[in-house]
Amino acid sequence: MKIKKLLLFTTLLVCSSFSVTAEIISQEEFIEQMVTRHHFDRVELTQLLNQAKVKQSILKIMFRPHKPNAKPTPWYKYRQNFVTKSRINKGLQYWRQNAAALKRAEKTYGVPAEIILAIIGVETIYGRNTGNFRIIDALTTLAFNFPKRADYFRSELEHFLLLTREEGINPLQPKGSYAGAMGLGQFMPSSFRRYAVDFDGDGRRNIWTDNTDAIGSVANYFKQFGWKTGEPVIKPTQIRPNAVEKLLALKFKPQYTLKQLKPMGLLYHGDESDSTSVMFIDLETEIGTAYWVGFQNYYVITRYNHSKRYAMAVYQLSQALANLYKSNH
Repeated sequence: MKIKKLLLFTTLLVCSSFSVTAEIISQEEFIEQMVTRHHFDRVELTQLLNQAKVKQSILKIMFRPHKPNAKPTPWYKYRQNFVTKSRINKGLQYWRQNAAALKRAEKTYGVPAEIILAIIGVETIYGRNTGNFRIIDALTTLAFNFPKRADYFRSELEHFLLLTREEGINPLQPKGSYAGAMGLGQFMPSSFRRYAVDFDGDGRRNIWTDNTDAIGSVANYFKQFGWKTGEPVIKPTQIRPNAVEKLLALKFKPQYTLKQLKPMGLLYHGDESDSTSVMFIDLETEIGTAYWVGFQNYYVITRYNHSKRYAMAVYQLSQALANLYKSNH
């Protein structure tokens, strides 16, 4: 799979959990709402949105026919796209160049440097592939031409216009993915407004070209979603042969204790107490299905992208980076 396609794929997953029904309103109605709610100038906003271009290439991606019997890429093939020698080497270089910011982010937010790095590495290869669509084009295209999720993208367009006003950014300039994700960490506009930070203290939150702000923003995102400093992310486990269906039927959330799952067939023998909350994870390897218990921190990674394969890719890339970096320092 090409790098560009990977960026588009991971961005699409950010939007995949939203309602499949939406109310389509016109651009003129949207402008009136922005004038009423946020006191935008009607003439200026009209002129701005008239400069946005409907991108047929984006609509082609979003309206791509769904294959009902298509199977997702198995984990061991998915992994090959992200946990690579090239991405690890680029990550080590990025770590050396931004060691001070990563160390400070780890101290400030309690999120390991390697996890922050792995997110930026998986999302944009450390800023090498942040997307080439103007955000204003992407969001107006989807807000007014994609009924399935128009309400979601209209909300993101609203957030985008607000953040450009707040940050003093020309709305015609920022670029990102086809779905409107931005910067080194691929934040949607609503996430930018909630979680982006001015980590270098220059008065701006710049996640596009400022590595320090991008690093701090990803770390803050994880902290706000409940990252637990010093606690595990995911560990392998065994199960009883007749326990698979029962365990896989559980919700994709760490709301079950080890004490609850062990009688259901979980054969986990780690050091954690039986009161620890976990989630059950299965992933397909080259030699068959393997099983893990995911902890709160694994779930936090899935708040970035709601995929067990994505979260495992981030974690394994982070471990590869940490092992090599720490062995050389």
